[in-house]
Amino acid sequence: MSNEPQFLSFKGLKSYSPEDGWGQVNDIVQNHVRSQDRRKTPSPSSPSAPDKVPTLTEMPDQQAQHSQGSAQMFDPLISELFDQLRSPPADELTQTWRTIAAEVNLLTQRMALHRELTDRLEQLNSDIGGLRSTILHHLQEVQHAADQQLSSARLRAEVSALAQSKLSAKLKDSL
Repeated sequence: MSNEPQFLSFKGLKSYSPEDGWGQVNDIVQNHVRSQDRRKTPSPSSPSAPDKVPTLTEMPDQQAQHSQGSAQMFDPLISELFDQLRSPPADELTQTWRTIAAEVNLLTQRMALHRELTDRLEQLNSDIGGLRSTILHHLQEVQHAADQQLSSARLRAEVSALAQSKLSAKLKDSL
């Protein structure tokens, strides 16, 4: 392990050093690595690493340029891993999970529609109950008015019958 500072390289990230001033972090790391390489002489048994190792934050075309520019690959397994990470898997499980995700989305939509329709049904049932009670109230008012009219008609009939009997009795007496 080296005691060098480790940097995350993000596009546009800048750093200040008193010797060089403001610069890109990648440039500063590269200068630091080059100065370390100049100070050290590589041993013949140690494999040499490329100047720029691709990171996950770089764009694929940048990684391709860096990997094409280096004479030898740092590690073929790492490059294969990066290739697998960049390309989406195309196996049966992936398709099955996509189908499951689509069905879960559809189920969620249908459940939301079910809740909405249930709420609307409850509102309609409430409206229907209100209309029933209003209609029953109006029917009771109509029944009460009809009962009053019937009472008035009976009273008029009784008064009319009483008047007829009194008038006929007076007419019989006067004859």
